[in-house]
Amino acid sequence: MVIRSAKFVTSSPTYEKCPRTTLPEFAFIGRSNVGKSSLINMITGIKALAKVSQTPGKTQIINHFLINEQWYLVDLPGYGYAKVSKTSRKIFSEMITSYIQNRESLHCLFVLIDSRLEPQEIDIKFINWLGQNQVPFALIFTKTDKINTPTLQNNIAVFRKEMLSYWEDLPKIFSCSSVARTGRETIIEYIEEVNKSSKFILQEN
Repeated sequence: MVIRSAKFVTSSPTYEKCPRTTLPEFAFIGRSNVGKSSLINMITGIKALAKVSQTPGKTQIINHFLINEQWYLVDLPGYGYAKVSKTSRKIFSEMITSYIQNRESLHCLFVLIDSRLEPQEIDIKFINWLGQNQVPFALIFTKTDKINTPTLQNNIAVFRKEMLSYWEDLPKIFSCSSVARTGRETIIEYIEEVNKSSKFILQEN
């Protein structure tokens, strides 16, 4: 798939206010400051499409971006630490939960994992919650330019081992670096594959 166009459509403060659509959606989520906005910009090829911030918890609404006029890329608020009040964190949690559990057009949720870290309890709990709710998802290990290849492979292997404590089969796993611009094509190819295997079959323009 070649991404020919990517444009911001709307920001929604609640799940209920998300745009009504029959187009497939691919959402991105992860702990605060995992590199989500940078990854979205790399995938779409538009440097400032998603706002990048050094402040954890910057994304506090659901952002929809229309890709090739055929599918939506959705930027979800991060989970975990954020410099916001407990009340705000509760609102974000309810927003995320409502979207993930109820959005019929959601085809895949990409969960971003910081490749530099050992398995984080909050990531494992979130992933297991997705499994319990039968949500289709894939993992993307980010910031791979910050570590060498052997360390990356080891960290992913450790994460896989941790997941196998709970899972019989593991989801699709990707690794990427927004700085080195690696992993982009494999993620895009997977999105195209998922779309073609669903009732929403994309046609090349």
